Amino acid sequence: MGKRTPVVVNGQELSAGVFLIDKPMGMSSFAVVKKVRWLLGIKKVGHAGTLDPFATGLLIVCAGRPATRHIDRFMAGRKTYQALLQLGVETETQDPEGAVTANRPVLELTRQGLSSLLQEFTGPQMQAPPPYSAAKHKGKPLYHYARQGIMIQKDPKPIEIYSLKVNGYDPDTAQLAITVSCSRGTYIRVLAADIGNTLGCGAHLVQLRRTNSGGFSVVDAIPGGQLFAGDNCLSTLLAGMITVEQALEKC
Repeated sequence: MGKRTPVVVNGQELSAGVFLIDKPMGMSSFAVVKKVRWLLGIKKVGHAGTLDPFATGLLIVCAGRPATRHIDRFMAGRKTYQALLQLGVETETQDPEGAVTANRPVLELTRQGLSSLLQEFTGPQMQAPPPYSAAKHKGKPLYHYARQGIMIQKDPKPIEIYSLKVNGYDPDTAQLAITVSCSRGTYIRVLAADIGNTLGCGAHLVQLRRTNSGGFSVVDAIPGGQLFAGDNCLSTLLAGMITVEQALEKC
């Protein structure tokens, strides 16, 4: 990627903007930020809440200091996720990116029984970041240590799960689809593992999609794949831009 000339919008050089992007599966949040930084020619670009590479959905990208200074505010709202859990199988990362560590039988389950069980996980609670996460320890993410076999245990932090809903359960595959509404800082991977432990069979997260964050919705997001294909990447990005003022009104 070569050096970009400044982007001009309505006769003025663009200095800041907020972009809602539907992150594709298999792409890191940083890769999206890097692409936006290059397209706009703005050095200061960040996102309001990381999505793991296997996850998809709403990524709020802030470009320019007038936008990035409000990242904490943009991150503060309630989050909604669509998640798919694989019961009976545990992995070292609690998601599909890690090696399988255990297989256990799954007893017969009903949708009504699962719905009742999930209610036990709602409300204010304490949750510790998993060893394979971007939470920092001595300036480095926990996954940096975990990949070397060093499992750092961080202190639990207060979170809240506002609601949990069963979307479906397939007894043939032992996969459970749920919708989670939660506070900032909630690890859905940890929730999946906890649900599996309570059921006595273990579980890991196989799919995750963020649909809402505060007043922002993935319905209004730019398909992230379009930013990496064709000659209209910049036009696509700018078409979905909202101003910092408009973004703040959604908080």
